[in-house]
Amino acid sequence: MNKQAGRAHHIWVQPHHPTHPDSKLQQVQQKEPMFYYFAYGSCMCPVDLKRSLGENTHQYIIGTGTLKSYRLGFYRYSTLRDCGVLDVVKDAKASVSGVLYQLPWRLSDHLDKREDVPQGGYRHEYVDIHCQGKVYERVRTYVVVDKLSEEIAPNDWYFNIVLRGAVTCGLPEEYCWSLFNHMYKLQQQKIQNPKLRAY
Repeated sequence: MNKQAGRAHHIWVQPHHPTHPDSKLQQVQQKEPMFYYFAYGSCMCPVDLKRSLGENTHQYIIGTGTLKSYRLGFYRYSTLRDCGVLDVVKDAKASVSGVLYQLPWRLSDHLDKREDVPQGGYRHEYVDIHCQGKVYERVRTYVVVDKLSEEIAPNDWYFNIVLRGAVTCGLPEEYCWSLFNHMYKLQQQKIQNPKLRAY
């Protein structure tokens, strides 16, 4: 379904539940070092993640997961994307839905580069992720190092990538709508007050 928000145009895509990798691929994965990674922003979209990692990442998806005692916020300005980008901050009353990957260790540096770790944009945080009735411990995720005091709106491109990843990978519909509304409200605030730029 389409959402028309003033000048913004956002596309709601149909969910697709990723299939499990075949046994041959699982055997290959077991032979190389792997790490767990929880994506909550643009990296939820395997197509966009492939752009940075250089290979198809669908087969590395374990499933949708929940990070408890954190909440989402757009507390970083990305010069590359010229907009606010997602972060997670501790909040005992909240939770964040996302995608749990098991990635080959050889992709670790590429992921760090995407998340601007070498320049101090994000840093590793190790968290517990609830996924498919199990708790995965010491899962890598990324948090903003120098958080802004106020959120900055995403642009349309980032808005669509985040939402596409959330819906395509099967995050709960209620959560997807909440994410949509959060981003939409930030964009409306920016339209109403174009000088509202916190970086």
